[in-house]
Amino acid sequence: MEIYTIGFTQTTAEHFFDRLIEAGIERLIDVRLKNVSQLAGFAAVRDLPYFLEQLAGVEYEHAPLLAPTEDLLKAYRKRTLDWDNYERGFLWLMAEREIHNVLRPEDFNTPTALLCSEATADCCHRRLLGEYLAEHWSDLRMEHL
Repeated sequence: MEIYTIGFTQTTAEHFFDRLIEAGIERLIDVRLKNVSQLAGFAAVRDLPYFLEQLAGVEYEHAPLLAPTEDLLKAYRKRTLDWDNYERGFLWLMAEREIHNVLRPEDFNTPTALLCSEATADCCHRRLLGEYLAEHWSDLRMEHL
């Protein structure tokens, strides 16, 4: 099973949607806590579901349960929490929420991408989420678009 991840900052809408189309993505799960920021441009919730459907035939789903808490995110953004501690906190949160039981491997039979804002997955919770699921499910691979 493969799970894809994608970010929308530091890219054009054309490159973003082309990556989804080329990978054959049919469903996008938005794992941002808040999807309404004016800074999100084409990835703001008021536009993204329409663009996904019209340009790429992709279904949109917002899943804030897969996002960090407001407190965890604020602490990391304000740099009162470093990446290692943020990672530990986020993985603990996923375990506490039992995300491996909330989601099921069958949910990813449809080619699915996890969306967050970060340009790369290196320091992004979408990568941590995929790694968390890989620890609980067998034969899971991640591809960062």
